[in-house]
Amino acid sequence: MELTKRLALHYIQTRFKLLSRLSKKKAAEEAFRLFTTPQSRVKKELPPVFKKAEKLSFNFNGVTIQGFRFNHPSEKKLLILHGFESSVLNFDAYIQPLLKKGYEILAFDAPGHGLSGGRQINAVDYKNLILHVVKTYGPVTAFLTHSFGGLALGLALEELPHNESWKAVFIAPATESTTAMKHFVRIVKLDANTQKEFENLVVEANGKPLSWYSVARAAASIKAQVLFLQDKNDYITPLADVQPIVDKGYPNFRFVISEGLGHSKIYRDKQTVQTIVDFL
Repeated sequence: MELTKRLALHYIQTRFKLLSRLSKKKAAEEAFRLFTTPQSRVKKELPPVFKKAEKLSFNFNGVTIQGFRFNHPSEKKLLILHGFESSVLNFDAYIQPLLKKGYEILAFDAPGHGLSGGRQINAVDYKNLILHVVKTYGPVTAFLTHSFGGLALGLALEELPHNESWKAVFIAPATESTTAMKHFVRIVKLDANTQKEFENLVVEANGKPLSWYSVARAAASIKAQVLFLQDKNDYITPLADVQPIVDKGYPNFRFVISEGLGHSKIYRDKQTVQTIVDFL
């Protein structure tokens, strides 16, 4: 398996090297497509608790979105937002504890993920999906997010009228898109000129530079009560990206810093689950 991955990566690196010699823009376009395309999809049997849920689906920009609803109707509604190459099915440990707290729970797989259709996803699409779900199935006043889902929520909260009665949990969010891009560029070995063309494509897509897609930037607009969980050993969304938010001293932000859980184990950790349930 590791050999297969190395060979696949070598092929991608060689492809970009050759393509960039022909056209920096074409290479950047191919890189942008790859950057927004999940390379794996969660495919597993429904956890027992999800088998009891109401199944929901709707069309979003030509893609069929699949999801679940628990405990409908209820006055308190919470939306689960998963990370890149993940699925809401991975949040099964949270369902029963949150149901006991009286929440109606909404959980949808993003485009290109889990049970939903599509092949690609970007932060703006994910943000717009959140806005659609809140408008269609809301009002939603509580959110549980991990990784890429946290970035999307940060962008969404800039547009959603809300107040301090709302609650938002950010678990290892993709705080800075520039960090994700640097990681991607390093892996596929894009040269500097192709990287510049890549950044231009981001601006052309939605009129904003890559640095705009930032939880740290959006944090100033968030009025909700925030629980922000981050691990010191997370090398995908590093603690260094979070420090500027900590330094701002926002009174509505509470930070929990762990060590040894990394990026993916953190939201499955029993203590993490308990801390989040207590907050919500």
